[in-house]
Amino acid sequence: MEKLSLCFTLLVILCCKLLVYGQELVGINQLNSFDRLPFRHDVTKVIYEGSIDKKGNNADWDWWLYQDKKGEWVLLDVDGPGCIYNFVVHHDLGVSDPIYRFYFEGSEISAFEIKHSEFGRKFPFIEPLAAKYEPKESVPLFAIVRSFCPMPFKKSCKVTSSEQLRGHASTDGPGGWGHIVYHTYPTDTGVETFNGKENYQPLLDLWNKVGEDQKKIAGNLEEKGNISLKAGGLATIYKKAGTGSVAAIKLNIPEEPTKHLTDLWIRMKWEGENKFAVDCPIGAFFGNELGINDIRYITHGMSVKGDFYCYFPMPFWKSAQIELINKSSTDIPQIAYRIEFNPDKERLYQQGTSMHFRASAYQPPVKKDSLWDSHIATIAGHGHFVSSTITSWANTTCEGDIRVLIDGASTPSVESDGSESWTCYGWGFINPPKNNPVSGFDGKGNPLWSMTRICIGDYYPFHTGLRFSVEGGHGRHSGEDVRSGIIFYYGEPEASMILTDFVDIGDMNSEKKHNYVAKGSVTDSLTSFYEGEFDQIPITDKGRKLSSGSTFKVDISPYNHGIIVRKRSDQGSGRQRARIFVDGKQITERDWYFADSNPYKQWLDDEFPIPEKYTKGKSKIELRVEPVLMDSISNWNEYFYWIYNINK
Repeated sequence: MEKLSLCFTLLVILCCKLLVYGQELVGINQLNSFDRLPFRHDVTKVIYEGSIDKKGNNADWDWWLYQDKKGEWVLLDVDGPGCIYNFVVHHDLGVSDPIYRFYFEGSEISAFEIKHSEFGRKFPFIEPLAAKYEPKESVPLFAIVRSFCPMPFKKSCKVTSSEQLRGHASTDGPGGWGHIVYHTYPTDTGVETFNGKENYQPLLDLWNKVGEDQKKIAGNLEEKGNISLKAGGLATIYKKAGTGSVAAIKLNIPEEPTKHLTDLWIRMKWEGENKFAVDCPIGAFFGNELGINDIRYITHGMSVKGDFYCYFPMPFWKSAQIELINKSSTDIPQIAYRIEFNPDKERLYQQGTSMHFRASAYQPPVKKDSLWDSHIATIAGHGHFVSSTITSWANTTCEGDIRVLIDGASTPSVESDGSESWTCYGWGFINPPKNNPVSGFDGKGNPLWSMTRICIGDYYPFHTGLRFSVEGGHGRHSGEDVRSGIIFYYGEPEASMILTDFVDIGDMNSEKKHNYVAKGSVTDSLTSFYEGEFDQIPITDKGRKLSSGSTFKVDISPYNHGIIVRKRSDQGSGRQRARIFVDGKQITERDWYFADSNPYKQWLDDEFPIPEKYTKGKSKIELRVEPVLMDSISNWNEYFYWIYNINK
């Protein structure tokens, strides 16, 4: 038995290492592996494609990239391995019933198609993974569809609409807007292309058991008790030395529980760190700062009856401590608590391959400057974002776009078509209050609302840091909105990516230093803006427009686990595509392809991952870029390159 236990432990450790330095769990396997949320995700990138207002205002409709040869309107076009995790569209079914088609691996024949009216009832786009909502309050009558059904692909993916999703139905079109959130991976290891016949039953079972702990780790122990907290009082409800994992945190406050959502705080500390990993009000921690209705998710939730639960796995390796603090001016006479924890004897969570559960500093309700976004969170280090709760207290609707900047890039990785759409609930309609296993809305209507979005599938990995903000209610200049919020993530304070070199295209000294050659290129100078919060700050840069390609040499670390090449370019014209070579060897996993465009906010920071098999052990590499003609022309251009090493 001891040998079998040892073999199992070694197998788990090996799996952990494969997940960290090889390929991530993908699709159903990721969504169904709740207990693996703490595992590191160093090779995945999250991307959002949707109907943002290209001018930076609030007209977040007109969603298409281009019209293809079949006459279909392309919503997403991506090259390389990846997985769609979230699909949302708003459309007036009184006008038409669009057909959405999904094409994989370059095929001209769609692998799957679904009508707007079929969401929620066409397998596998069924409840609770997918749904259709027709709010009676809206004029005109929009049917809002959402899906969390994972759709992996090994080589490429194109999503189309039979109808042009253009304009607001009350003004200039049939109406239609939305988004797709997806992951990309450096290689296709572990990726099996979606066919609609996968075994969804374990995932459906999990999603139909909201309120129950779905982790698969056996052998939980528990500590429980009852405490009273004086005004300003503090109580330690869990303290443990050694190795283990907090599996569940449960509270019950029999007397007016919603009264204490903002003044009873929970905080936790791992490994005796000086800074608390989590320090926030229980309303934010359990997913709803208002508590008007029962709002429950797979990971955490709350009841107006006083029942609170959190099932996020929280590993530790030296010590753990959880405290409650009464920041109100009145006593809280009775709090029942229960902490479930696992000794983790199988060592599922290895330090280095798994990470600590953490939260951003809680952002209290403050008026935002009319020129800038409402700040929610800024975090440094490496990890992956898994959940956020945002609450509006005054002056704001649900219109504000969610904006997420990752690893210092100036282009948002996520820039949503409204915060309510990012949460996957229409315009924040309150009749009835709504939630599904991973997202929800509660409130009395604008401006008082609270939203939570959980990213179990489409988590947001970051290597050096992440900034999360919300646009003003009706565009960036709409007034002084009042919001509070917090994000939860698995991470550590150290960076897992370092800048090893950069090439300033158009600068003769930089080009000469890097042996840059671009025959037939045309030099160019552009003054424009990046999309997002800072889209009124002009940036001028010199670069080149390419026809026959470019080559240049850059420094890297031989101890890398792959590299990331970031490029600043002009996205005024869309569909930039190029083949990339390292030391004469083509990257076969994908072309560098960006299908979108913006003629108003033209600057784009775009990234290309290069797997470690092309870079491991090398201190210098030569990159060659060969533009690919799209519709008989090349839109490829380059103004600046940054070279980043991915570390352990």
